[in-house]
Amino acid sequence: MIGDVRIKDNGYVAPNVTIRADEGTPFYIGSNTNLQDGVILHGLLKQFVSIDGKAYSIYIGNNVCIGHDALIHGPCYIGNNTFVGFKAIVFNAIVGNGSFVSYNAVITNGVRIATNRFVPPGADIDTQEKANKLRRVTEEEREFIREVQRVNQEFPASYKALFSSH
Repeated sequence: MIGDVRIKDNGYVAPNVTIRADEGTPFYIGSNTNLQDGVILHGLLKQFVSIDGKAYSIYIGNNVCIGHDALIHGPCYIGNNTFVGFKAIVFNAIVGNGSFVSYNAVITNGVRIATNRFVPPGADIDTQEKANKLRRVTEEEREFIREVQRVNQEFPASYKALFSSH
């Protein structure tokens, strides 16, 4: 990890995660958010998303799961309670709250994904027209997000308990 990175309460950063706020900066990672093994965060120089009047290269909300080997490349915003699957790519995009980005999906070109939208496995969402056609997240998918989040929220306390006596 390098640069101006703010990780809020109970965040979890797994092994082999790369967080490079050395070019695009700052990064914000919300409370109870987890970055699973192999995730890469990086941002373009002088390109930002604006949140409450403040500029961020990458802004990841609260209760977000970023799956193994995903690439989050700023400028981008990922809303609260969102799941980003294995090897997905989010670059120069806004992903709304409660969305489900499946494995190997790509979201780019300044696209805005609305709240509670499902991005199918392997989808290439590179136009706003494609983004606007995405269906809503089902209750089953929402439950999957909650369960992954629940499991990953246990890691910070568990690792602290495991290693604090040594």
